[in-house]
Amino acid sequence: MNSSRVSYFTLAAYLDSGLLRYLFFMLVLSLYLLILCANVLLIVVICMNRSLHEPMYVFLCSLFVNELYGSTGLFPLLLVQILSDVHTVSASVCLLQVFCVYSYGSVEFFNLAVMSYDRYLAICCPLQYNTRMTTKKVTMLIAVTWLFPFLAIVVLISLTSPLQLCGNIIHKVYCGNYAIVKLSCSDTTVNNVYGLIYTFLSIILPLLLILYTYMRILKVCFSGSKQTRQKAVSTCTPHLASLLNFSFGVCFQILQSRFNMSSVPHMLGIVLSLYFLTCQPLFTPVLYGLKMSKIWIMCKRMLCGNM
Repeated sequence: MNSSRVSYFTLAAYLDSGLLRYLFFMLVLSLYLLILCANVLLIVVICMNRSLHEPMYVFLCSLFVNELYGSTGLFPLLLVQILSDVHTVSASVCLLQVFCVYSYGSVEFFNLAVMSYDRYLAICCPLQYNTRMTTKKVTMLIAVTWLFPFLAIVVLISLTSPLQLCGNIIHKVYCGNYAIVKLSCSDTTVNNVYGLIYTFLSIILPLLLILYTYMRILKVCFSGSKQTRQKAVSTCTPHLASLLNFSFGVCFQILQSRFNMSSVPHMLGIVLSLYFLTCQPLFTPVLYGLKMSKIWIMCKRMLCGNM
């Protein structure tokens, strides 16, 4: 079967839930609206307050925009599928979802890496911070954070779309690149090699950069003053929590797509596969909104009408 004849894919992980589908629909819709409100609120707060126009908050704003982008790549199609009797999706929409989900993951890791570099400069090189983290550099870092993942995923999609497929059943609740590649009748060596390169550049490399910066930060904290340690803890704790939470979700997603996970209960597998796309977009704004005192104060002022 040629890929040009595959006009749709069937998402086979959905269960026949009967009338419970309406309850699931309302729960998922409520979660999506909560994610939208939380992230939009913090984006507006950062954009409208000059006191928050600093590199750290600009990178945070980029992170919140990515949470909106990633959740929007999942939730609309997920909501449609929950109410649908036939769980099919057109090939073009499926590839679009692959683009959104994968680029979201890449941008998230790159954004977290850039934020760790920013914290490294602020804590380890405080006197040179303003000269080294200029507006031009901030703009360049954000541009790389978004453009590189987008270009990398365009290449990924261009390698997947021409494949000759021998089926159209995807055993997931949303579209995944490797799930499509596994349906191929033709040789997928190039896809597999590029997949490994993409994984290294988009996940391993940012994690190595984050590990290096935190080793330097820890070194300064152990040899520095109590004030330095307090500054490091207050600004790095939410970043580390966000990183660990997202890494857990991505790790399970990679394991699930590459290995046989039949021993995992079906419903648990669905929940864990959705974890990094549903929990992270809500976890991030709630965490930073509560832990970052400046943002928390501005949020209260805005919501209470004292802005």
